[in-house]
Amino acid sequence: KSHEVIKFMDVYQRSYCRPIETLVDIFQEYPDEIEYIFKPSCVPLMRCAGCCNDEALECVPTSESNITMQIMRIKPHQSQHIGEMSFLQHSRCECRPKKDRTKPEKKSVRGKGKGQKRKRKKSRFKSWSVYVGAAAV
Repeated sequence: KSHEVIKFMDVYQRSYCRPIETLVDIFQEYPDEIEYIFKPSCVPLMRCAGCCNDEALECVPTSESNITMQIMRIKPHQSQHIGEMSFLQHSRCECRPKKDRTKPEKKSVRGKGKGQKRKRKKSRFKSWSVYVGAAAV
């Protein structure tokens, strides 16, 4: 058997921080759409990943864009449609200093938080357009 060894510079370049196709679960991007089943259930998106060669740095997106894909959205025992959904893609990545997550947040003096609503992350991409006619699975 021939045993191929991948050269250091190839390993280094291929593992360094960059946009790479990543399979992302649709529910991760649209957590409020739990009443639906999506086909496919995950989508291929370009996302930042890789090594930064310094523990103080992390691989983060510096440029992003939207991509629209046709997805089948199924409401069990009711309907199914192929429609368009938008997703965030990373087009450029850089190694940047990690945000300091070790500092404790200052707690407000307004009591123990009873009756206060937690702020929900706003989803940036909630567009959904449906094509006329149901599709078969």
